[in-house]
Amino acid sequence: MVRMMALGLVVGAATAAGLLAGSPGPEDGSSATRAAGPDTVPVRVFNTGGELVGPFATEKLVLSEEEWKLRLTDEQFRILRNDGTEPAFCGTLLDNKLEGVYSCAGCSLPLFTSGDKFDSGTGWPSFFQPIAKENVLTHTDVSFGMVREEIVCARCDGHLGHVFDDGPPPTGLRYCLNSEALEFTEMKDVASLGEVRQAVFAGGCFWCVEAVFEELAGVVDVESGYTGGQGPADYKSISTGTTGHAEAVRITYDPEQISYEDLLRVHFATHDPTQLNRQGADVGTQYRSALFPGTDEERQISEAFIASLGEQGVFARPIVTTIEQPAEFHAAEPYHQDYVCNNPYAPYVQAVAMPKVKKVREKFGDMLKEPAQREPADK
Repeated sequence: MVRMMALGLVVGAATAAGLLAGSPGPEDGSSATRAAGPDTVPVRVFNTGGELVGPFATEKLVLSEEEWKLRLTDEQFRILRNDGTEPAFCGTLLDNKLEGVYSCAGCSLPLFTSGDKFDSGTGWPSFFQPIAKENVLTHTDVSFGMVREEIVCARCDGHLGHVFDDGPPPTGLRYCLNSEALEFTEMKDVASLGEVRQAVFAGGCFWCVEAVFEELAGVVDVESGYTGGQGPADYKSISTGTTGHAEAVRITYDPEQISYEDLLRVHFATHDPTQLNRQGADVGTQYRSALFPGTDEERQISEAFIASLGEQGVFARPIVTTIEQPAEFHAAEPYHQDYVCNNPYAPYVQAVAMPKVKKVREKFGDMLKEPAQREPADK
């Protein structure tokens, strides 16, 4: 899939005997190798609805030392960028009892949740698993004459602490964190962490619609699937035209780079919204032109956009695109995903999909990704 630009419970007291016994915690002097330049890694992020989505390929956040110093407090810089540690039992999040999400203080990537936090007795916030395995990376650390596994933020390589194998079930792991490496967001405010939005459009064969939107800068991911119906949601069932589902795509996008209205502009320029329950030779309700806005704002934008097209007489015939209630989105079978990219010389792709791709390249040149990223590969 495509790249995404990076933007932005109770822990009790340990006994003195436990500390003297050498209960390990995050320590200074990690030997983890830092990223030397821009790279990409898969991570999961929140959408603006407060749902964790992905994984998506994201660009690592790489800043100069001066840029990090402007972004972080002195203590955050010491810990995140210089592998520092905070004294045991002094972290501000050690005894945090609120429900919510712990994110990287360097880049706001979600890392852990309160539901996975436990009382380790070590003096540092401890968790038995991350919010997503992709978001926390490990590196072998041989400092202080010990062999340990350092944990770092996958997106910015910020030092978080260490992981040990003395945690509780079900993982048996203890992720030992520095409070200053984290930012806490209460569960009621998790939507504020949203970096991406999602839109669901239908307009004929999902192979074609997917290929069109994968061209656009700011689009993080496009997934083919089925929505808007009842009963079985698989290709064989949908093809009967009796389930009420539409072949659709779920577009994940960065709203700071591309707007919902921009997506509508591209959608209505690359399929025929005047054809009822069909697109060309593809006939049936599963090939209908439809929008599934997820918010009242998106519904209003959709209604106003279609009304404007009608008032301007953009199409010779009436627009029959339906604006439907959001419904469960069922991902299509794996062989349908990235179909055009993976099968560029298939007859249907050449005859139907590629003309749509060509049209979006010609009509929306200022909205495209870099040319090298757009060319379909013969796999």
